Amino acid sequence: MASSSPLKIGILNIMHDKVDTKKRFDYVLTRAQMPVELKYFYPKDHYQGRPVPPEVSAMAAPLELEEVAKLDAFIVTGAPIEKIAFSEVTYMAELHELFAFLEAKQICQLYVCFGAMAAANYFYGIEKHLLAQKLFGIYPQVIVNDSPLLAGLTPGFLAPHARYAELSLAQIKQTPELRLLATTAKDELFAMESRDGLQAYLFSHLEYEGDALLKEYQRELAAYPDQAQTLAWPQNYFAQPASMQGPLFKWQEAQQAFFANWLQLVARHVRVSVTNK
Repeated sequence: MASSSPLKIGILNIMHDKVDTKKRFDYVLTRAQMPVELKYFYPKDHYQGRPVPPEVSAMAAPLELEEVAKLDAFIVTGAPIEKIAFSEVTYMAELHELFAFLEAKQICQLYVCFGAMAAANYFYGIEKHLLAQKLFGIYPQVIVNDSPLLAGLTPGFLAPHARYAELSLAQIKQTPELRLLATTAKDELFAMESRDGLQAYLFSHLEYEGDALLKEYQRELAAYPDQAQTLAWPQNYFAQPASMQGPLFKWQEAQQAFFANWLQLVARHVRVSVTNK
């Protein structure tokens, strides 16, 4: 790849709010002052027996591995299905085929939230468990191990979390192929990486824009109005917590640094791959 050629990055968009998710990744991946070419996909098995919604087909292509082979890197987004067993996800077999293909082709990978859980379970057998209550809000992070992915970030950097499940931290620490990078003060996962540098696992929704946690709360409130009194609401997020007014975008520094760092690692891997051919 010539230095001026854009990095070709595929994104499997499995979030519920696919239009907003596309806007978020478009933003965080194009503001890093590195040329990128983004291609969005959807899992074909997710639409078995029903038509693909027009808004999905307008922005994404069906997942085809021959198209993935043309890419420099690939991202699998989160999805609000972490309460569901992996075996019950309708497109899990398709995800497994993708994971195996990316590994075989030595394509750089970034897995986000549920995508990170599914990939870590596939590659390393790391188990998922439900949390006693949703981890939801903005929290300072503890840096466990230095990594190029965390370049420019200082201990205590802020990041948003929004999930009902977590991977086994004990299993991660016992897996020699993985390096834990950062957690919250209560040991909730922020990020880890494979020691060969090809896989990055991001458990925080760093791609979120400032009002995304509010949107997530409102979506859950609309879906479960009878749970209004017990529904988790984002911590350390509102300027006026009592009235839930004034959401604060406190993770911009981490967002900008992390995605810029990941793109730099992808570019480095592509350069090395070209040199070794």
